[in-house]
Amino acid sequence: MNNFLKNKKPQIIDLNFARIDTWRRERRGFPEIIYSSGKTIKQLIKIITAFKKYEDTILLSRLSYSQYKVLKKAFPTLKYFKLARIGFLGKKVYKKKGNVLVITAGTADIPVAEEAAVFLELTGNNVERIYDVGASGIHRLEPFKEKIQNAKVIIVVAGMEAALLSIVSGLTKAAVIGVPTSFGYGASFGGLGALLGMLNCCSLGTVVVNIDGGLVAGYFADLINR
Repeated sequence: MNNFLKNKKPQIIDLNFARIDTWRRERRGFPEIIYSSGKTIKQLIKIITAFKKYEDTILLSRLSYSQYKVLKKAFPTLKYFKLARIGFLGKKVYKKKGNVLVITAGTADIPVAEEAAVFLELTGNNVERIYDVGASGIHRLEPFKEKIQNAKVIIVVAGMEAALLSIVSGLTKAAVIGVPTSFGYGASFGGLGALLGMLNCCSLGTVVVNIDGGLVAGYFADLINR
């Protein structure tokens, strides 16, 4: 609390339609992330402009390419990661901490996985991707067994029945974060089947985030590495 009291930044920037939490970095180690979906370009420009007065790192999640193209005119240094739907203003961190694997069951899961992987890279984590190694062809995982055993944190992204989480967790002593995705046929119920499958994982040492919550998983993996 004493550190907060010494902080000369305002606790909140009130824009009427948004109240920006300028102390998020001090409390959580990373500034408030701007969730872009549903916001107008005018709102995003006002939020980013207010942020820039106090932060040199600004991250926008769920940013569409059409939003990015307009924002790029107002903020020429804005970087965009299309698969991850992440916009970034600032300098990438090069600390290279930890050892994170981001694994997907299928190719359709990659956009959610990229949201996690890109966030982790921007925050200075060592990241390696292993994509399309799901349970229906589990022999595809065999060449990566040593990497799985040596990782510090593993993120498993899977739809359908999400069996990959149990399999990976059974091969490692690392913390394993499950991300259920909304990809699958009718009875997957938009990712609910994968979510319930992951929550019922029989291997200890796993946690599960919300459906399609790649950024949430990346943030949590970064906390573990810190």
